[in-house]
Amino acid sequence: MFKGRSITLKHLLIDGNKHIGLQFKSDKVVQALVEKLPRVKWLEDFAMYHIENNKTNLGIIFNNFRGEVWINGNYFFESNGELNAEKPKNISWYRNRILDRDIKRCPDEYLDKLEIKKYSENTVKTYVHHFERFINHFKNIEPKDITEHEVRQYLQKLSGNGCSHSYLNQTVNSIKFYFEAVMGMPNRFYAIERPRKQRQLPKVLSKKEVLDLINSTNNLKHRCIVSLLYSAGLRRSELLNLKLEDIDGKRMLICVRAAKGNKDRMTVLSPILLKDLREYYIEYRPKSFLFEGPGNNSYSASSVLKIISNAARRAGIFKKVTPHMLRHSFATHLLEGGTDIRHIQLLLGHNSTKTTEIYTHVAETSFNSIKDLLS
Repeated sequence: MFKGRSITLKHLLIDGNKHIGLQFKSDKVVQALVEKLPRVKWLEDFAMYHIENNKTNLGIIFNNFRGEVWINGNYFFESNGELNAEKPKNISWYRNRILDRDIKRCPDEYLDKLEIKKYSENTVKTYVHHFERFINHFKNIEPKDITEHEVRQYLQKLSGNGCSHSYLNQTVNSIKFYFEAVMGMPNRFYAIERPRKQRQLPKVLSKKEVLDLINSTNNLKHRCIVSLLYSAGLRRSELLNLKLEDIDGKRMLICVRAAKGNKDRMTVLSPILLKDLREYYIEYRPKSFLFEGPGNNSYSASSVLKIISNAARRAGIFKKVTPHMLRHSFATHLLEGGTDIRHIQLLLGHNSTKTTEIYTHVAETSFNSIKDLLS
């Protein structure tokens, strides 16, 4: 029927007007069908044909290719699978902020889309921060009228100011979200270059240092926090969002809900830690969150950092120790102990083992078989 023929629809913005890009491999049949479309033109910059984006033309495209060419609309039509009617509670704060009169605020439609997609609190905070800095750099230009030239100019300014690769990438993500998700124009800035990724090895503690750190905590609550970060490989935000019902003492598992990428996962519960958690519950009686601050609210991120910093100082660990370093140590020590990398991937919640493979570069077992050239 299709005989391997396909065409991909893409969003294009030409002279301020929305167009449908038509991308396909060289094929005489597809070429002939494309050339039959009304007022179709060739765009040299993107090496594809294009036609004005409207319902009539979209219908003509589907009628024209029906039965002859498979139409790939993955880049053109928004996936309903990404939508979630349940709205996060954090968006209202951004809507109700009091800002100086001369400061542009994030457009309501930007916040609406973040809300509909149920992005995590951290992602919302990052996107709003970077996009507001971006639009306030161009105070006299409406966001929808900003061109690729201005985007490059802004990124060059950030790079010149010494901003990190991660910061630049987050900025690009926030800008692309506006044009692609909010304005409905994927590939609006198709040719914008991202900074090359820096390959930094994870910083880890030895097993002895981790145990010294745990034993140097002030009280049972602090001990449970540090132990949980390490023994379950949790991110700090994941630990702070844990509820009482997420601890499954019968199956010896911990349910991590709505983690990075809004994904749930299961990780391991240490029998030693379970004993401490039961004692902790009797002593502290948390109501909802496993670890609570004043008013039964979730424990603060800064408090966790302070607990670890103080414990590290008392343990005589002079390097800077962070909550994420305990997660890195968890993965590295499992790898050194012979745990299959695919299991570690699942416990960490990585999409691919390629991300998890970074720990092979710091695991002691990767170097034990290398002969000492000085011996």
